[in-house]
This record gives sequence, structure tokens and C-alpha cells, in this order.
Amino acid sequence: MKKLLAAFAAVAAFSAQAADTLTVAATAVPHAEILEFVKPGLAKEGVELKVKVFTDYVQPNVQVAEKHLDANFFQHQPYLDEFNKGKGTNLVSVAGVHLEPLGAYSSKFKKLDDLPQGANVVIPNDATNGGRALLLLEKAGLIKLKDAKNILSTPKDIAENPKGLKIRELEAATLPRVLTQVDLALINTNYALEAKLDPAKDALIIEGSDSPYVNILVARPDNKDSAAMQKLVAALHTPEVKAFILEKYKGAVVPAF
Repeated sequence: MKKLLAAFAAVAAFSAQAADTLTVAATAVPHAEILEFVKPGLAKEGVELKVKVFTDYVQPNVQVAEKHLDANFFQHQPYLDEFNKGKGTNLVSVAGVHLEPLGAYSSKFKKLDDLPQGANVVIPNDATNGGRALLLLEKAGLIKLKDAKNILSTPKDIAENPKGLKIRELEAATLPRVLTQVDLALINTNYALEAKLDPAKDALIIEGSDSPYVNILVARPDNKDSAAMQKLVAALHTPEVKAFILEKYKGAVVPAF
């Protein structure tokens, strides 16, 4: 009887452990790195964290919406809002974690003032990051938009373009790879870091710490309040994580909690 009870206890313990497994999609840098940092602590809390690395901004949301994954960590709220609207999903923010200031980079010029007439400029092709890039170009004085408060501005919304910049929209992940082929590229920090760019040193202009584009942990309404998810949120909001972000990314990634 004792052996039988022990066997039942072992099965129950295994089932409890399995129930507390979280599989989270993330882009490699810095999101997956931050998740890997909190993994050992979560294990002690009874949560097995599995990190699945993605290179794009679409599949992580699709996989969570279709319940293939539990959550994702790669995007900001404006992007999530636009994705939900466009795809008919209802994913929700669970917690804000950090800010990745968007920057403008060039392998040909040291200052924005050096950009020639008709310079080739590339920006992300998704609505929110594209608009974000245009707002940064306006802040730099390179263009003027019809509405400086419209975060979904497109190149068609440019009212003034004194240098005649030729602005093209490309998938965000490809921008570091074309940096040497263009005059200026506006690159999301996660992809800049993957390309070994140092936003604090290499960006000719970069968003300030007041940027509203805080990166968030995202889940579904049915699992956002689960015990395991809330343990992940708590783990991501510790002083240790804040210190890790500040030390590892040297200002390229800024804690937002």
C-alpha cells in the first residue's frame, strides 16, 4: 500500500509540474536572454520555462493565439493593438518589462547632417514601427509629417521632405542586413543588438527614455491570470532583472518597471 501511495504521489507531483510549464516565444535579443536569466529562479518556484526563439514579428502572436504557445515577449502595445485589429485576435498585455529605443544607423555617414539629397532610407514595414521611425526622422528635422502625433504615419503622410529622402519600407528583421546598401536604416534595438550594433554609440539618433513603446509580455485572456504566468511576471520585475538589463545592455535596453 505504501508503494502504491508513493506511486500516486509521484504521478501527482509530475502532473503538477507539467501543469506549471510555460512555453514563451521571444526574439533572440534581448527578450530570450532576459527569459533565460529568470529561468533558474522560476524553476525554484515550480515553473518550467521553455523559450522558443523566433526571428519575425508575426508568428509569435499567431502561435499564442492558436494556443500552440502560452505567451510571447517581443512587442510593444501599439504593435499588439494593430496586430489584434488586423488579424482579429484578442491577445492581451500581461506586463511591461523594458524599452528598446529605436535608432537610426548608417555605415556611410557619421552625422545626419551629412546625408545627401535623395538619400536612400529604409524603415520597418509594419504599421507601428514604420510610424515610429517616421516620428524619429521628424524629431531629427529630416522630414515633417502631416500629424506629428499619428503613430501610424506612413511615407504618404510626409508633408515636407527637404532632402528628398527616398524612404522604403522593409521587413524589420532584414534592416541590419541592408545597412551597407543604403544611406540610413532605422532599426529596432533587438535586431540592432543581434547585428552587433551598439545603439548607445552607433545610432546617429535614438529615441529618448520617454518613448511609449514599452516591450510587453503577451498572453491570451484565458491564461493571462494563471499562477504560472503571474510567477513569470514577478520574476521579470525583480531588482535582479533590472540590474541584469542595465549591466548587459548598457542603455540600449532600459527597464520599464
